[in-house]
Amino acid sequence: MRAMMCEKLGSEPVMRTVDDPVAGPDQVVIDIYACGVNFADTLIIAGKYQHRPDVPFIPGFEIAGIVCAVGDGVDPAIIGQRVMAMAAHGGFAEKIALPADRIIPIPDGVSFADAAAFQITYGTSWFALKYRAAVRAGEVVLVHGAAGGVGVTAVECAKVLGASVIATAGGPEKCEIARQHGADFVIDYKAENIADAVRDICQRHDWHAGVDVVYDPVGGDVFNQSLRCVAPGARLLVIGFASGDIPQIPANILLVKNISVLGFYFGAYLDQNPETARDGMADLLHNLAMGHITPSVSRRFDLADVPQAFAALRNRSATNKMVVMCRDAAD
Repeated sequence: MRAMMCEKLGSEPVMRTVDDPVAGPDQVVIDIYACGVNFADTLIIAGKYQHRPDVPFIPGFEIAGIVCAVGDGVDPAIIGQRVMAMAAHGGFAEKIALPADRIIPIPDGVSFADAAAFQITYGTSWFALKYRAAVRAGEVVLVHGAAGGVGVTAVECAKVLGASVIATAGGPEKCEIARQHGADFVIDYKAENIADAVRDICQRHDWHAGVDVVYDPVGGDVFNQSLRCVAPGARLLVIGFASGDIPQIPANILLVKNISVLGFYFGAYLDQNPETARDGMADLLHNLAMGHITPSVSRRFDLADVPQAFAALRNRSATNKMVVMCRDAAD
């Protein structure tokens, strides 16, 4: 099979032909049709991600395709089923072997591309907002990076939970994307100071205390500005550090305003909370089937063009979600 292989940390993956995977006990082999592109992909090939596979390895976390083979202990009736799954790595390839209990049937009417765009971004936002930060109807949520892969899903998920959303994005085009996904207010951080703009919005709409929850996949100065516009008792979700700058949190501000800073790493959360994971994914799939959330794929790349997809993430030209099409698919 063809696969994009990371042969040296710090270098781009290259196309290689490797042996097809074989299903072991309790495993399935999936013909991969689409694999989502995530900022974490750029970190894992640089050796900077929480999970560090041995080199060489195939990057790629979230896949969608068709079960083509099963191992001992797996019902062969699932061969031919359209499924999605999250992998530790291995997604930018034509096939993958995974434990059978990791796969999720793709709902009718959902394409491979949308299924591959769905799992990590919506999963991160849904579980972070609903279970980690316990967002309640009527609260005010500030979403940073709201035109990016996880940011747009955070806007949608916060609205499903009944919150009002203030979104930040860079430039008019990206601000419009956040607005189209349901943001009530949008701040162009390239033209406005975030903290000042948020406080102004809150004062004009009788949210005098500030925002209740912050969703931050950016870090750096964005995190520092968030501390200046939150309500007492606010919850700050640390999702990632797309800016490349990990903030040093001033504990005195946390103390004075009774603020909680909550780290959220989706993969570990699923492993640590299996029952919540099942319930939460069922919620997500219901909202997907009902059209309450809508995966938005902005660009599709061929398998050989994975490095170009990574470049779009690094230079911040990417909006919404990008997907690699690993083979031709009817849908």
